[in-house]
Amino acid sequence: MNGTMTKGDRIFNIINNMVMVLLCIAMIYPVLFVVGRSVTPEIERALHPLRLIPSTLDWSGYSFILSSGSNIVNSYMTTIARTVIGTSLNVVFTMLLAYPLSKRYYPLRKPMTAMIVFTMWFSGGLIPSFLLNKSLGLLNNFWVYILPGLVNPFNMIVLRNFFSQVPDSLEESAKLDGANDLRVFFSIYLPLSTASLATITLFYAVYHWNMWFDSMLYMNKKEMWTMQYTLRQLIDSATVTDITVVGSSMDFIPPAETVRMATIVIATVPILCVYPFLQKYFVKGMLVGSVKG
Repeated sequence: MNGTMTKGDRIFNIINNMVMVLLCIAMIYPVLFVVGRSVTPEIERALHPLRLIPSTLDWSGYSFILSSGSNIVNSYMTTIARTVIGTSLNVVFTMLLAYPLSKRYYPLRKPMTAMIVFTMWFSGGLIPSFLLNKSLGLLNNFWVYILPGLVNPFNMIVLRNFFSQVPDSLEESAKLDGANDLRVFFSIYLPLSTASLATITLFYAVYHWNMWFDSMLYMNKKEMWTMQYTLRQLIDSATVTDITVVGSSMDFIPPAETVRMATIVIATVPILCVYPFLQKYFVKGMLVGSVKG
């Protein structure tokens, strides 16, 4: 096959590039719009509702959110703590469960895998879950954000499938040299599973960062609300009076839309900054971990 492109190939490339450009614009425009609106003065927002870059910057929304009396700061710190601690424990326990289940000689491999997969299709429901967490003393407890979802079945299966594709000869040769199971796991399997670990780490981090429903169910203390639930409360607020329930030491309360837009930016930017560092592992980890069942 020579390198000469036919007329049909050139037309296809042009159309494909145009479609990709339009998709990029459709995805980037809402992000830029929210960022621009978060620093747009109220008068300019009313006169130019579609303008992306304001002529003057208004930082009152961010000042209000980050003021010392604002519950947003506590929610932000709670979400960061939940994401860091929760993701770390999720990855550790997922690895510890996936590794033995990837061994064909493990006698409980099939029944345990079947039980774990079963939980992906069926669950006890909302009320039994609430009663269980209540009986375990997890209401108004930070660990209610982490312990009930310590291992995600889908992520465990992806990692197990990856571990099962590591050649048995590597493990056999290491054991001939005197390595035990832990040494094999840390010296052979973990270095080879960087892509899959990065993938499930991203899954867990995004889950923890975006989760708000468990705050509504299990947390009555406002200082323990997650960022996303506080964001939801602000977005549901229709007037400035509603927003003042969050609390602030500022004499001036900014417009409701300014606060909403600024809150969205603060809640979204950190997780967007994490993704580029893990993106190169994402596709590879998903493909490798899902090829073999």
